[in-house]
Amino acid sequence: MIVDCAVYEGGRRRDGALPVHEAMEACREPGAFTWIGLYEPTEEEFDSIRREFTLHELAVEDAIHAHQRPKLEVYGDMVFIVLKTARYIDPEEVVRLGEILIFLGHDFIITVRHGEASELKDVRHRLENDPELLAHGPGAVLHSIVDKVVDDYKPALNGLGEDIDEIENQVFSGERDNPAKRIYKLKREVLEFSHAVGPLVDPVDRLSKGRYEVIHPKVRAYFRDVNDHLLRAHEQLEGYRDLLTSVLSANLAQVTVRQNEDVRRISAIVAILAVPTMIAGIYGMNFEHMPELGWTFGYPLVLAVMVAICFTLFRFFKRVGWL
Repeated sequence: MIVDCAVYEGGRRRDGALPVHEAMEACREPGAFTWIGLYEPTEEEFDSIRREFTLHELAVEDAIHAHQRPKLEVYGDMVFIVLKTARYIDPEEVVRLGEILIFLGHDFIITVRHGEASELKDVRHRLENDPELLAHGPGAVLHSIVDKVVDDYKPALNGLGEDIDEIENQVFSGERDNPAKRIYKLKREVLEFSHAVGPLVDPVDRLSKGRYEVIHPKVRAYFRDVNDHLLRAHEQLEGYRDLLTSVLSANLAQVTVRQNEDVRRISAIVAILAVPTMIAGIYGMNFEHMPELGWTFGYPLVLAVMVAICFTLFRFFKRVGWL
């Protein structure tokens, strides 16, 4: 559906709501452009926009069905950009990804949102309060959207970082719990997040170098700051992935050590119990000619020998760290 459709002249929004065909005619006037925002449009809903603005069919197909990797493609005088948005759900420890697809021309910009994408209402209001920047045309809108998407990566990265620190502390705390499943889950979320951020680095870098005439020269410099923030986010995700790999290896080593300790402890206990079992087994054979059976102090002596040997073994295993 169409969320908003507006025409801007000289950096200011024209009053009143306009249908698509009137917005398309109005943006042909000098110094004017149209910004149309849609949310999960159907093919029928998008058809009129496709015809009015002569959008390329491949880009239109991507915009309708979504689920694209971040990319930047050029179709004649139009630039088509796919952005992935991210939001971290802390209770579930998952990164929810959305999608914004943008058609950018000399006198129009069309944004299509899918999923739990960053809302663009605040972007529109902020730009409308800055007519000097908005007067630079659709490129200024594109910069504000990309900047909003990249800035929204920071809270998601912070949420991931806090949970990774928590897992790291848990692994080295000496607790008996095995957080391997949680580590694998977070590593998968970091990987999916990386797939949203990594492919976007090249398109934003190309935008920062001012290779496209549809973007006003004064706006191109703003993309450099966005590119710097994006590179930092990408490097942070790479660091998270390496850290989780190290934490997983450390957790495996901890589990192995604990298992070895348990095996040694069990072996020591078995060795201690074997002594009285063996002695009791010998005297439980009930042979007729066993001289010790006639001794007055035979029974207490055997008990004393059992206790002495078991105590000696206990002290030995305690000293070598098996108990």
